[in-house]
Amino acid sequence: MRIAHVAPLHESVPPRLYGGTERIVSYLTEGLVELGHDVTLFASGDTKTSAKLVPCRERALRLDPRPLKSETAAHLSMLSEVRKRAHDFDIIHFHLSHFLHFSFFEHMPERTVTTPHGRLDYVDLAPAYERFPRFPMISVSR
Repeated sequence: MRIAHVAPLHESVPPRLYGGTERIVSYLTEGLVELGHDVTLFASGDTKTSAKLVPCRERALRLDPRPLKSETAAHLSMLSEVRKRAHDFDIIHFHLSHFLHFSFFEHMPERTVTTPHGRLDYVDLAPAYERFPRFPMISVSR
């Protein structure tokens, strides 16, 4: 199966410091490669993986020493690249908690899955998800 994993750009995969989401993305990505799947990982350029890496910025946002960075712009740029290559994958697994990708992939929600790793009690998340009910979600569990 041709699988894309889309990681947040806050930390490298796996993370050098804190980064539970990025650690889970690493475990999933490496496990799927071991099982023989064709896996592509969209992440920061300082990522270490046996999958095909598409570096979406030079280094993780948190470890970038430059003072002025835009998380939103970095993620929008990455999502544009994922959309450009979407036809290369059977499924695209988003590990983004902010649902920013929904508008980019509204034409193909059946080929995506989203695991929100962050808090789900933000007041704006439920109304946003109600606008995009066709996107399958995975819940993080024990």
